[in-house]
Amino acid sequence: DEIDALSSIYGDDWCAVDEDEKIFCIKISDCLEQPKWTLCLQVILPSEYPATAPPIYQLNSSAPWLRGQEYMELANSLEEIYVKNLGESILYLWVEKIREVLIDKSQSSDPAEPDVKKITEEIDEDDYSLEYKPVQEEAIKTLNFVISESQEDEELPPINHGNPISDRRSTFQAHLAPVVSPKQVKMVLAKLYQNKKIASATHNIYAYRIYCEDKQTYLQDCEDDGETAAGRRLLHLMQILNVRNVLVVVSRWYGGILLGPDRFKHINNCARSILVEYNYINSAEESAKHLGKNKRIRKEKKQAEH
Repeated sequence: DEIDALSSIYGDDWCAVDEDEKIFCIKISDCLEQPKWTLCLQVILPSEYPATAPPIYQLNSSAPWLRGQEYMELANSLEEIYVKNLGESILYLWVEKIREVLIDKSQSSDPAEPDVKKITEEIDEDDYSLEYKPVQEEAIKTLNFVISESQEDEELPPINHGNPISDRRSTFQAHLAPVVSPKQVKMVLAKLYQNKKIASATHNIYAYRIYCEDKQTYLQDCEDDGETAAGRRLLHLMQILNVRNVLVVVSRWYGGILLGPDRFKHINNCARSILVEYNYINSAEESAKHLGKNKRIRKEKKQAEH
């Protein structure tokens, strides 16, 4: 389950070198867009992991700084994480610790922070009631959707809101609506933007999947809204969870502190939680088992072909 979860979170950066021998590799960078520092963490999971043995690991780096004292400090940090979490799965903690070191290194070597394209005023983290209020037109972001007369005849689906997640003054919140047509997707998005708080979000990332019975295929799309690759990651999560006929929107209010890759973790966690809450999936554990089952089927099929 841990491996399936990591594969879901890190996508193409996660690689199974040899699943039978439990050898895995993940590329870790200080940022996704223009990484300055990158490490590859290769791990072998012994049969005793995680109960009584830690992963066997190797760090491969093109960065000449990772040697001597800095290598020892990082190794000690990984060992400390293992000791503090004896008997528990720790690969995610290791990966994010290494990423934290890379981010610190990047910031110390170049004090200039990346340009953040979309920043709103800092919002009070405790003020996230979602009562719909009339707002002035200039306060609402412009949507590229024009609702036609025929579209107005369609019923607006119910819209549900998840619990906010806050981290370093940024706040993330998911919204969900059942949809069976692109027109309903547009209607829901337009309705959400009538909410003053949602309209003022730095990013409103969304993805939807609609199952077409007649063609037995999916109609699906996504939008980053300035948060590069976030929409694609959200849609990928929904594909893994095999959900259908649903639109998920994740709003992010940027609080002035860069979160790096953690922002994708929060976006996915918000989306997964609201999908579980409204019974689109049974649980995170169930979805991980589903993914693992699909992988086994593909592997058995490949072996049979040979």
